[in-house]
Amino acid sequence: MIKVGRALTGPSDPLPDWVPTRRRAIGASIRTARLRRNLTQEALAERAGGLNRKTISRIENGMMSLILDHLLHIADALGVPLSVLVRDP
Repeated sequence: MIKVGRALTGPSDPLPDWVPTRRRAIGASIRTARLRRNLTQEALAERAGGLNRKTISRIENGMMSLILDHLLHIADALGVPLSVLVRDP
């Protein structure tokens, strides 16, 4: 029998400090790209695969964990490479 070790983080484990910091940085990159294109949060949400405005707001404020599909849709809707949104600050 193979014994599997415990995952590094689980649902009850606190996030490392760098995770919310990076989440906020990605959100700020999304906000900057959106404003450069004169888009409202609602307009971006519609273009990004039917997300809602509250979701975009939470993402931009670093309050929501992004799934890759949403991030890909947002980058496409903004007309920017994914790397522009996730580059190191």
